[in-house]
Amino acid sequence: MRLRTIRNVVDLSAPVVMGVLNITPDSFSDGGRFLALDAALRQAERMAADGAAFIDVGGESTRPGAPAVPQQSELDRVVPVIEAIAGRIDVALSVDTGKPAVMRAAVAAGATLVNDVYALRQPGALEQAAELNVPVCLMHMQGEPRTMQDNPHYEDVAAEVLGFLADRVEACVAAGIQRDRIVVDPGFGFGKTTAHNVELLAALARLAVLGRPVMVGLSRKRTLGELSGRPVDARVPAGIAAAVLAVERGAHIVRTHDVGPTVDALKVASAVMRHPGSGPGASSGGAG
Repeated sequence: MRLRTIRNVVDLSAPVVMGVLNITPDSFSDGGRFLALDAALRQAERMAADGAAFIDVGGESTRPGAPAVPQQSELDRVVPVIEAIAGRIDVALSVDTGKPAVMRAAVAAGATLVNDVYALRQPGALEQAAELNVPVCLMHMQGEPRTMQDNPHYEDVAAEVLGFLADRVEACVAAGIQRDRIVVDPGFGFGKTTAHNVELLAALARLAVLGRPVMVGLSRKRTLGELSGRPVDARVPAGIAAAVLAVERGAHIVRTHDVGPTVDALKVASAVMRHPGSGPGASSGGAG
């Protein structure tokens, strides 16, 4: 599978990594670390050197309970960073936003993908994305960031996520966004309990019926802490385990704070998955 951008084609025949670059004071994992332009640029350089295929730049935290950020503040945070990275680093750039004006300014600055946790449902976002003619990532979220973890409920989380994403893909196509420029994200942690996230990860292969690349983001999230008992800064092994499980179930893009270790893990997973002896029915044996 391939993803066509306005500048190049990203090969997704093997899983790739999207590095997270939060230009925020209050993100749950790295808030405040990259507010300065030089710090953000150094982090982008590290992630690109570690093998990131994309770098996702965001200026508004979407952690549970996070306050909304004024449009101008978000623009002031992300546009200079995207311009600086685009001028120095050969990597595909994504902007993590739901605001049409931020989408427009970010693409003008050098972003080639719009990653929207609202799945282009905010006023004007769908029309703006279609006009920009760039790939989009549509994420499932029950509720909105301020309240999404209050009491999330599903009868069948995988079926409901699949249905939502199928509807959003068709809405995008109807608005003029080409199907081969759409990525879907089941939205781990966005209006979902740990039990929901585990069930969704186990059933991730069901999203293959959409025929679109699947992006997942579990890096350092609360679910990994609840499962492992580790604090946010000690969840890298758990995040790698989740990434490998996700690509085994069909994920094409893994969004993570921990690029280098995840790239290495996915190289191993991809090699095994492509081996003719992999898959159901393959023989197994103990070490000699």
